[in-house]
Amino acid sequence: MVIAQETAGWQELLSEQLKLVGESLPTLLSGTAITVELTICLLLLGFTLAVPVALGQIYGPAPLRWLMGAYERFFRAIPILVLLVFFVFGLKVNLPAFLSAALVFGVHSSAYQSQIFRGAIQSISLGQISAARAIGLTRLQAIRYIVLPQAFRLAIPAWSNEYSSVLKDTSFAFTVGLVELNQRAVQIANYPTHHDKVFALFFTVAIIYLILTTLGTRLLEMIERRFRIPGLTVHTGAAHSHG
Repeated sequence: MVIAQETAGWQELLSEQLKLVGESLPTLLSGTAITVELTICLLLLGFTLAVPVALGQIYGPAPLRWLMGAYERFFRAIPILVLLVFFVFGLKVNLPAFLSAALVFGVHSSAYQSQIFRGAIQSISLGQISAARAIGLTRLQAIRYIVLPQAFRLAIPAWSNEYSSVLKDTSFAFTVGLVELNQRAVQIANYPTHHDKVFALFFTVAIIYLILTTLGTRLLEMIERRFRIPGLTVHTGAAHSHG
C-alpha cells in the first residue's frame, strides 16, 4: 500500500515536471535563439580582432608585439563576468543588452582566439615565406596568400573548443539584462508555483546546450576534414617568431 502511494506520488510529480517543460518549451526555444545569435556574433567579432592581434605578435615590430601581447594577456586574465559588470556598470556604457554582451564577449574571446591563430601561423614553415619572396611576392602578400589560408585551416580544431566554451559562457549575459536561454529558465523557475518542479526544466536546458555544442563541433569537424592539409599540424612547442 505504501509502495503504491509512493509510486503514485512519483508519477504525479513526473507528470507535473513534464507538463512544465511542455509549457515552457516555446519560451526556452526563444531564449535558445538569442543564445545562438550571441554566440555567432561574438565569435565573428573575436575572429575579426584576433587575427590582427596574432599577426602583430608574430610579425610586428617590438612595440606592436608588446602592445598586442599586453592586450591578449589582459583580456585572458580577467573573468568574463568582471568584464561585463565593469563595461556596463563601471564605464556606464548605455547600449542595448545584446550589443553590450556581444562586444564584451567578443573582445574576451578575441584574446583566446588570437593564441589559436598565433599557434597555427607559427606552424607554417619559414621556408614557405622565403620561397614566396623568391618568386616576387612581398612579405604582406606572402602572409596573405601563403600563410593565412593554411593557418585558418589548422586553427579549426582549436576554434571548435573556443565555440564550446563561449556558447556556455553566454549564460553570464544575464548580468547586462539579456534574457537568453539560461535566464529564461531562471525566470520560469522563479514562479511561486514552479519552485518544486524545476528539475526537468533545467535538465531540458542542459540537453539544449548539449545539442548546440554537439551540432557546432560536428559542423566544425566536417569543415576540418574538408579543408585538412595532410601532414601539417599545429606545433605545440615554444612560440617562435617569423622575424
